[in-house]
Amino acid sequence: MLKIRLTRRGKKNNAFFRIVVAEHTSPIKGGFLEVLGFLNPHTKEKSFKADRIEYWIGKGAQCSDTVHNLLVSNNVIKGPKRAVKLKKKPVEEAKPADKEVKAEEVAEAKPEEKPAEAKEEKKEEEKESEAAKPEPEKKKAEPASSAGEEKKK
Repeated sequence: MLKIRLTRRGKKNNAFFRIVVAEHTSPIKGGFLEVLGFLNPHTKEKSFKADRIEYWIGKGAQCSDTVHNLLVSNNVIKGPKRAVKLKKKPVEEAKPADKEVKAEEVAEAKPEEKPAEAKEEKKEEEKESEAAKPEPEKKKAEPASSAGEEKKK
């Protein structure tokens, strides 16, 4: 399937974009079939080959959401704009200071429990852990008296 999309060009912090038609599986910076225009967001300069864009759309090429909205706003194609959904950055985990505060809150919550209930819970946990562990084999101890007798002789 053919896509009409933007490809980034230019230097670091000085980007401009080409509008190209390419196979949707090809890499963004990779091969394309034809350049259909350009967009420079810094100088607000833009240029489109309207006849070639209409030709490729007639052949079945699909526009990306950004390119579609760009072409609609510049009257190259007609129709409503599409809603563009931006990917949000993942929210960072709680900071170490927050973790310490949470640990203090947990510590404060535990004393509120009744001491009798806490002791019962500990006993139950110990019984469960003892039941889960196999008992180690006990070594037979020699009587102390026989060992002492050997030393005397």
